[in-house]
Formats: sequence, structure tokens, C-alpha cells
Amino acid sequence: MKLSVVIVSYNVKYYLEQCLLSLQRALSTIDSEVIVVDNHSKDGSCEYLREKFRDVQFIASRHNLGFARANNLAIKKCKGKYVLLLNPDTVVGEDTLIHAVDFMDKHADAGAVGVGMLHVDGTVAMESRRGIPSPMTAFYKMIGLCNRFPKSKRFGKYYMSYLPWDKPCEIEIVSGAFCLLRKEALDKVGLLDEDFFMYGEDIDLSYRILKGGYHNYYIPEQILHYKGESTEKSSFRYVHVFYGAMFIFFKKHFSAMNLLFSIPIKLAIYVKAFWATISMLSQNLNRSLGFVSSKKIPSDTLEEFLVCDTQNMEYREILKQLANSDHKRPIAFLYKDKKMVITPSDVIFDDL
Repeated sequence: MKLSVVIVSYNVKYYLEQCLLSLQRALSTIDSEVIVVDNHSKDGSCEYLREKFRDVQFIASRHNLGFARANNLAIKKCKGKYVLLLNPDTVVGEDTLIHAVDFMDKHADAGAVGVGMLHVDGTVAMESRRGIPSPMTAFYKMIGLCNRFPKSKRFGKYYMSYLPWDKPCEIEIVSGAFCLLRKEALDKVGLLDEDFFMYGEDIDLSYRILKGGYHNYYIPEQILHYKGESTEKSSFRYVHVFYGAMFIFFKKHFSAMNLLFSIPIKLAIYVKAFWATISMLSQNLNRSLGFVSSKKIPSDTLEEFLVCDTQNMEYREILKQLANSDHKRPIAFLYKDKKMVITPSDVIFDDL
């Protein structure tokens, strides 16, 4: 078998349905399998999707295993030469996986391959490619030098923002939202480290693949990634969980990290946590005063979205249109046969 696709899902049944619909087209000419691990969702994901996708293997966990452990559970069952870790809130084009697998076939040194992830407005997510977050690289990101000097190979290392987007290139960290792995490399360096419950496991795995003698690559293919847009990166919880994962990574791979490095990094974390708390309190106050409106989207007003009809357009056409848009309107996928529109913040059912 050529390819095994592994998806870990939690309470996103409609986005997962859309992801699986796009995979049906993308895998039509590839000898493949799809394994979905449901991390104890409360929205009836497995019951809803099993009958719709009979070729997909669903594993229903009795509790939330975390991202790393759930992926490992599925990877152990994989039969493919390559393993794709894919987030459930993604959409892939019809030829994305064909091109990605072909790249792996032609580059025997490739341990992992990533692609360009689009936000819902069509802008490219910087998390699509990253450098190894050494203590100083992480520090430059946390204090803002990474964004201030994106073309600098020193300050812009975290996102490797000095590299071109339109050409294949070597990178260091491949995002876990779309991470095509050589199974042989996984067998050599090991599976995802389950000490990382959420965030950081893709960084750790990418680093171990490099240390194992392989290379990691970015290729100029594009997918849509909803969560990359919706995750509140300034939230108090995100700051603690994400940077807590960074410390796990530092302790594991930079054991010689001394006080000189640890003090400024901890200080930057505390500053970010402080501002996240202020932001959270401000948002709560605004809500209590009625200044924040609901994100619920009325079904009769879709003018603010870039609405694309999936029956008349291929997913790759939709992604291309989104990438080339003015980035002023978020994407909405129209499924006439299901009387459903999927937007970044809601799923609308109506007689469309």
C-alpha cells in the first residue's frame, strides 16, 4: 500500500465530513487507507460519519487520548509506505496528495514533507514551515523580533520566513496539521512523544527525523486549515499549553540549556501570559456590557463570504481562488445536495 492517512478528531464532525469528502477525490488514484481516531467526541461524530464513509476505519476512544497518543494508536495500524498526519479541519485539493507522494518517491532522503496551509481568508499560515525552536530562536519569536525582521536568517528563523513560498525547499519543522511521513523514518526514530498532550509533538518528531539522517521539505501545494485561523493565539490557555510544550522540548533536546537562556524565555512567557490575561478580562468585560456580538451566521446572509459551490468546482479550484482572492472575505463551502454551507464559525442548514 502506498499511503495511510491518519486523522485525530474531536467534536468537529462537519469539518471532518468535509475533510473526508476532499480525501475521497484526492485518494481516488492512490492505493491508500484512511484511519480516523475519534478522541471521545460529544457531537456523535462516529455515528454520523460511519455510514457515510464505509471505507474509512473509525476508532472511537473512550476518553481523550491527546493528539500524540491518538496518532500513535492509528500509526501502529498503518500499512502504507507513507503516513500522512492530517487535521480534521482541513481541505485538500484533488492533486495535492498525488504531488506530495510523488515528491517523496523522487527524494529518498525526505523524512517528512509539508505544504502551505491557507487561513480561511486565503492568506498563508506562517506555521506551514518552521525552524528548530532553539532557546534563542524561541526567544526571538516571543519578543517579536521574528515578525519585525522576517527576512533575517537569525531573527526570522522560527518561521523560516526568508524562504520562497513558490518553490520546494528544505525546512526543519513540518506542521502536524499536514505531515507526510516516510514510514521507514518513523520506524527508525520512533513515533510521536506522548509527553506532548497538545502542541509540540510535531516539532519534536521533525527534529528527531533530522537527527535520524533524513531531510524535511516544504512543497508549494496548498490546503485549507480552519483551526490555524480560529485558534486564539493570545489566549491565556494557549500561552501556557503551547509554551509549556516548548519547555518539554527544551528539556528533552537542550539539556545543557543554562540559566542564561532559561531566564529570558521564562520572562517572555510571563509577559505573554500577563497580556493574555488582560485581553481575556477585557473581552469578558465587553461581553458583559453587550459590546461583542454573536458569531452566529444568519442563513440568509452569505454576502460576506467567498461562497464556492462544491458540485460545480473542484477543491483545487476553490483553494486556488481563495489563495488569489483579495483576502477580505472568508471562505464558505456550499453543498447543495446536503443543503449545507460550511463557514469558519458555523454550519448552516437551509433550503439553498
